[in-house]
Amino acid sequence: MVQKVLINDDDYYVPDANQLVTENDTPVDNFASAKQQRLLVSSLYSSLQSQTFLAEANVGIYYTDLQPPIVPDVFLSLDVQVPENWWEKQNRCYMVWRFGKPPEVVIEIVSNKEGDELGKKLQIYEHMRASYYIVYDPNQQLGEKVLRVYELRGRRYFETSENWLEQVGLGVTLWEGEFEGRQDRWLRWCYQDGNILSTGDERAEQERQRAEQERQRAEQERQRAEQAEQRTQLLADRLRAMGIDPNTF
Repeated sequence: MVQKVLINDDDYYVPDANQLVTENDTPVDNFASAKQQRLLVSSLYSSLQSQTFLAEANVGIYYTDLQPPIVPDVFLSLDVQVPENWWEKQNRCYMVWRFGKPPEVVIEIVSNKEGDELGKKLQIYEHMRASYYIVYDPNQQLGEKVLRVYELRGRRYFETSENWLEQVGLGVTLWEGEFEGRQDRWLRWCYQDGNILSTGDERAEQERQRAEQERQRAEQERQRAEQAEQRTQLLADRLRAMGIDPNTF
């Protein structure tokens, strides 16, 4: 058992972070999962800049001192921030007792049948009391469903057909398109109207398109003004040819 340390001279204690393994430097991801994780995390930080939250991929979550950490592919925790000195041992990963709450959303991306996403991992996240547990199974390793969403109701998870996560004000959706040069089907965050949360590159491209449309509108307006001036000049020339001074009109 990990040694516990007293805090503020009362009966509240937390595990000693110096005795916890906060990273083991073992690469376990594949190209597809790594890219999918980047998409989910980067779009949050790009689109929710006015909100306080913490979203990460492959960062351990300690939910009790009696068990090793669980490492979701992606998690989202609202109203918390990484401490200023994130190199300190106790700040390197997500310790529920330090942040005061579990993440609201945990996501697992299924790569094979060995992860036990619908068994042990589900039980751990349920015990940890994450509000939503999402299992994305792009290759249908676990059955016909590509996307499973579990919502915590009381002490248990219940699978729901709703992809809107009411408690976090976001939804998830499957989206066909290109990310980082790869065309595929992706799991994306979305707003209630179905519009996806954009990445920084997508926002930059949208801004470029808006600027280009504005440039085209300005060019069209310039051409219309030029054409109107030419018509006016042509009319004036015709009036002069008829011996009429156009300035008298």
